[in-house]
Amino acid sequence: MSEQCRVAVLVSGGGTNLAAIIRACDEGIIKSGKIVLVCSNKADAYALQRAKNAGISTFCFSGEDGEAKLAEKLTDEKIDLIVLAGFLKILSRDFTERFAGRIINIHPALLPSFGGKGCYGIHVHEKALEYGVKVTGATVHFVNEVPDGGRIIAQKAVEVREGDTPETLQRRVMEEAEWIILPQAVETVCRRLQEEKNV
Repeated sequence: MSEQCRVAVLVSGGGTNLAAIIRACDEGIIKSGKIVLVCSNKADAYALQRAKNAGISTFCFSGEDGEAKLAEKLTDEKIDLIVLAGFLKILSRDFTERFAGRIINIHPALLPSFGGKGCYGIHVHEKALEYGVKVTGATVHFVNEVPDGGRIIAQKAVEVREGDTPETLQRRVMEEAEWIILPQAVETVCRRLQEEKNV
């Protein structure tokens, strides 16, 4: 068996998706990769505490040269796959091109609906309810220079219920879609990267 892919997870908030990935590693759903680093642009992100509790190294970056410091750290740590899990910062074209095909993101809607600039977090669910869609969900996609514009890896639909609020919908999309397809996508992409290494 080839060596596990080294995975870095980028976070900005509480880290519920990070927790789902850690759980999937523990349960053997993710076999081809392991999280070796959790990075955040916010020093007070609770996700960093989750990482420490799981014995995973953490790294904070901010300021004008934050992205450059992040790229350097990821290179030093020989990271194979970068997972954006509730990371609320748009990465530059330089960064996405440097790590092309090795960055994935979870988005709380069925792209291409409710994606792009300004569509993140609770705003996505507000838009879905305003629009009156009957089905929403989550998407895992590769990251390129266009926000939410990369090739789709996985999607899972979630029913919108009568009386849903943005908060109830957000919770259900996380539980029924995000926490399921993100770990699966991490395994799929890690396995592919492993195969490419072994060619």
